[in-house]
Amino acid sequence: MTQFYPLSAAIHRARQALAGTLVLGSAAAAAGPAPAQTPDAGCYPTAGGALEICRGGEAEGVLFVPRPCESASGVQIFRPAEGSNRLQVVYQAETPARARRGESCAPRRAVTPLDGGAVRSGSMPEQLATTMPPTQARLWELARVAQPEGRSRRGRRARAPEASETVPEGIAARHPMVVAGRDWSGDVYSYVFLLTTVPGPSGNRHALMQARTADFERFDIRGADGDGAAWVPFTPEAGGRRRSRRGGNPAPSPVLDETGGGVVGNCPGTGFDRNDLVGSISVVDQVYHYFYTDVLPTDCAAPPAQRRLGLYLRTSRDLAADRPWSSARLVAEPLPGEALVRVAKAKGMDRWVVAYTCNRPSNTMDGPVADLCVQYTADLALGSIAGLAWYSEPTAIMRSPAYLGLRSGGDGTGRFGRAQHFWMTDRYGNLATPTSYPGKAGFLTWLDRRAPGSDGPGPSSVFGRPIYWGTWSVRPLEAR
Repeated sequence: MTQFYPLSAAIHRARQALAGTLVLGSAAAAAGPAPAQTPDAGCYPTAGGALEICRGGEAEGVLFVPRPCESASGVQIFRPAEGSNRLQVVYQAETPARARRGESCAPRRAVTPLDGGAVRSGSMPEQLATTMPPTQARLWELARVAQPEGRSRRGRRARAPEASETVPEGIAARHPMVVAGRDWSGDVYSYVFLLTTVPGPSGNRHALMQARTADFERFDIRGADGDGAAWVPFTPEAGGRRRSRRGGNPAPSPVLDETGGGVVGNCPGTGFDRNDLVGSISVVDQVYHYFYTDVLPTDCAAPPAQRRLGLYLRTSRDLAADRPWSSARLVAEPLPGEALVRVAKAKGMDRWVVAYTCNRPSNTMDGPVADLCVQYTADLALGSIAGLAWYSEPTAIMRSPAYLGLRSGGDGTGRFGRAQHFWMTDRYGNLATPTSYPGKAGFLTWLDRRAPGSDGPGPSSVFGRPIYWGTWSVRPLEAR
């Protein structure tokens, strides 16, 4: 079970500074809005000019400071049922260490391929939504990944041309995305989509795999056998390692799309921070929308630092089907290779909300200031997402005027890290906020790799780094 240590002095000072900022923000709000004819420099328009997001005065804080041997990223908070007074948290964490009882939590670094390859989950009362609940590791070190295969339209087995073998990088589960099943049709499960990798002659590709759970304590992994999909319980006592095939425990298999092929990244690559297939899932009108980024196929031959991304969409009406996802549809391009994008239906509005990594328009002495950008679309049409002005030119620098102006975190010198952000949703992946913040439009979480951890500044940029949270508000422009 996750343990919690007191915040470091640096974190405490950051909280005190944050409290002062909030007081100033509240005082500014009490002074009243600026006259309608005078543009507010602290606000920016969105949704085609129909809405406005203003910086400053938003609540922020520390959600979690892992121990030096622990990590957290991509923290998704969601309400598992309408009217529930409890929330679930699911996130990517460190692979459980094989430590003897009583051993200390020695600082770790991400130096092996399996580090940062586990999924943790936990439950908490909603009034404690700004505190990470006690969590336990649920999925890690899965068996070798089977190659994507399905049946062609002629009934023959369709198999990927690349040889199947154990792949050393990314076997463990990464980048979880959680959404409820078709509970309107009696499905009692929630589904967790994860990223793993499959090998190929030119390198590993990200692949989408799937787990299901009824209680967020016990999980089944979706594999494949001769008759199609098969759900196999994950056994923590066995470490998720390969077990006998005679025991009826097939290896996890990439999720298939309507063509019978696996949902696999466009290009091979290496490294921990790739955003191929990373995204979010949102249900609108009983249709699942999986938005994610992937390298543009035309850039596969380019050096990794020069590759650009596209925002893609796949849809589904039944996540338990043999071939749940549609073929990929390109929604927007090109995006910088480091962009991480989350898309969901807005809270209380028929609009999409897009949250993505960006930099503020101005620099400090140390270079660009990392932030998170949020934009709303005019409606739920996909063309509205494509029409967003994501970044200023040149896009590779990732500057945008649509930044939230987040204040928490940093290393005390003005350098910030805003990585692996996610947000709070309802069970269908659509935006929600804690009951303690009913008037807010959204609730974000992010990892700050630069901020001091539980034992102060340390050598690792992942283990022991804090997770922060923040809110934002949106209003009609005519309300100014």
